[in-house]
Amino acid sequence: MTRAATAAALLLALAQPACAGDQPRTTDSSHGKVRVVTVAKGLEHPWGVAFLPDGRALVTERPGRLRIVAADGTLGGPLAGVPAVSTGGQGGLLDVQLDPDFAANRLVYLSYAEPRAGGNGTAVARGTLTERGLDDVQVIFRQDVTIDGRHHFGSRLVFDRSGRLFVTLGDRNSERARAQTLDSHIGKVVRIERDGKVPADNPFVGRADAKPEVWSYGHRNVQGAALHPVTGELWTNEHGPRGGDELNRTLAGLNYGWPKVTYGVEYSGKTISESPTAPGIEPPVHYWVPSIAASGLIFYTGERFPRWQGSAFVGGLASQQLSRLEMDGNRVVREEVLLKDVLNQRVRDVEQGPDGFIYLLTDEGNGKLLRVEPAS
Repeated sequence: MTRAATAAALLLALAQPACAGDQPRTTDSSHGKVRVVTVAKGLEHPWGVAFLPDGRALVTERPGRLRIVAADGTLGGPLAGVPAVSTGGQGGLLDVQLDPDFAANRLVYLSYAEPRAGGNGTAVARGTLTERGLDDVQVIFRQDVTIDGRHHFGSRLVFDRSGRLFVTLGDRNSERARAQTLDSHIGKVVRIERDGKVPADNPFVGRADAKPEVWSYGHRNVQGAALHPVTGELWTNEHGPRGGDELNRTLAGLNYGWPKVTYGVEYSGKTISESPTAPGIEPPVHYWVPSIAASGLIFYTGERFPRWQGSAFVGGLASQQLSRLEMDGNRVVREEVLLKDVLNQRVRDVEQGPDGFIYLLTDEGNGKLLRVEPAS
């Protein structure tokens, strides 16, 4: 069988319902009727998914397992070589991303809550994928502050077009004031080389008062990130407190405000900022009040939903929905709430598959990999 025929067969297998006991659920949308198909289930709080060139998918589970989901939905056993993780609360094994040259080097990158003396912190490791798991695993980045806590680790991984790696980092909740200073990785997006070194063109390189890895700052807890398909710019979404989730065009050197300004309030109802804007603060492209608990982000570029090309898709945890944001350049001109009547599950990750369908991970004890497809 040729390579093209093999790929076609794998994508055909991926397009079939994998779990006979979970019937597809159909709902209306601006693209006509769409259905949600269960590809795989039995995942414990899955967090990130990355599609392999052969049609299989790597999926992380927050307790510390990395699994392969076969093209037909079969769930493989835990892979060896995954670093130890600090579990509890929002901590654990988080995102997964393939190296831009994965076909040649087989490198896989993981972000996770790393256990440390006195607490934990977000870290990134990479290793070579083999049939048994990851070999030659090396930690290439560590958030520089150790906290004894269970909240706000981030942490999405995105490669830019030059092959540098963006890592989104939370404010760890208790240290949120440090999101406004440049001398730590708290509440930042950082940009590193694939081996963890600092790119020479990062915005704060050479400043004595700044960590050279920092790309942008003033973030609370970024759990969605994607490159814009036209401009190549990084966009992110992040959790607000009570209200004030944000979609941001995340540019080099800019301050995104947290906790100096926010559209949200404390969980107690207490005011955090008198105004949601301030001089020198980059305003969000879009925000949600009340919060949807935003997690996962893509810009859709596939052929399966031609009327949705160019739209941003954002998952909702607390809201148990998928939001489609219709774009006009860098402006959101319309929001369409999708799947709220059929999901009833927290959406942790959103990805576009190699087949052009939209895939979701649900953050549940019996989590699922779902495929969204036209019903016709």
